[in-house]
Amino acid sequence: MTDKRKDGPEAGPLATSKRQRGPAATSVAVVNTSVAQGPLIQAIQRSSDLQAPIIQLSGHTGEVYACRFDNTGEIIASGSLDRTILLWNTYGANENFGVIKGHKGAVLDLAFSRDSRTLYSASSDATLGVWDADSGVRIRKHVGHEDIVNSIDRVRRGPELLLSGSDDGSIALWDPRTKHAVEYMETDFPVLAVAFGEGGNQLFSAGIDEDIKVWDLRQRNVVYTLPGHADAVTSLNVSEDMQFLVSRSMDNSVRTWDIRPFAPESRSLNIYDGAPTSDVEKNLLRASFSPDGSKIIAGSADRTVVIWDTLTRKVLYKLPGHTGSVNDARFSPREFNVILTGSTDRTLMLGELGKG
Repeated sequence: MTDKRKDGPEAGPLATSKRQRGPAATSVAVVNTSVAQGPLIQAIQRSSDLQAPIIQLSGHTGEVYACRFDNTGEIIASGSLDRTILLWNTYGANENFGVIKGHKGAVLDLAFSRDSRTLYSASSDATLGVWDADSGVRIRKHVGHEDIVNSIDRVRRGPELLLSGSDDGSIALWDPRTKHAVEYMETDFPVLAVAFGEGGNQLFSAGIDEDIKVWDLRQRNVVYTLPGHADAVTSLNVSEDMQFLVSRSMDNSVRTWDIRPFAPESRSLNIYDGAPTSDVEKNLLRASFSPDGSKIIAGSADRTVVIWDTLTRKVLYKLPGHTGSVNDARFSPREFNVILTGSTDRTLMLGELGKG
């Protein structure tokens, strides 16, 4: 799991953005694509406040592993093999207004605090970073893991807490105000993905052992597992209403799960196909829900981004544009039809979904 996540070269100068401009009101966008027929290109009414329907953000000198909107949807953060975190404006000219340096290894995952003033990062240098999102100054360096930190998540309610998963087989719970971990939970295999559940008392972890583990933080133990994947699970994401979980696996599938307290014993809901992984590249491809839970987005090793209808499992879009594997994909919390992707091709794509 580690060949694509080792240290990269030092970052270059302040990055710039490449923007494909279009008219203010009407432009060209990809709408209602069909997997069989390919994308349908047509002139449509613009559907977002972005300056153009499709925008390429260039500046990283290594593969982009993680990309996130802040909670206002106005700021973008991206993490890369080049060891840097770049900060971008979502709207207007999409300036790259900040470069954060400090990690000694690839930046593999990112999360913003609830007030968007703090940025958290996970790195192959076995540390977590806590950064001032305005100045880029490091506030704290969390040391404790003994190997690559693959995943990070921030609790959504209650006191601010962080969760991390590492190749050392441990899951760590952190208070961003203190240097050392609050708690470690040990597993038998490398942990590739973690996520907080309801109220911060429940957490999810997954890795190369295929089954998703559900933990009760108060008891510090596994209360049940979610079997079903046939290969390593590379990402976990909990819906905004905290009732459902989406997982991405190297078995070429995306799955959803019912994580409500009194759900049926078989919690598996749906399986989504159409976003293949790669036997060559072992990057941790990710999937996530839209803010309203109606859609799921995932990156793919075939250089496309796939969006499904959560309930029907129908592929709504299969979007080209990148020239390498798409490692991360997210919906904007401000405009649900705006998406962000990060790729092995060293770029990010910011774009709007057409109405069609």
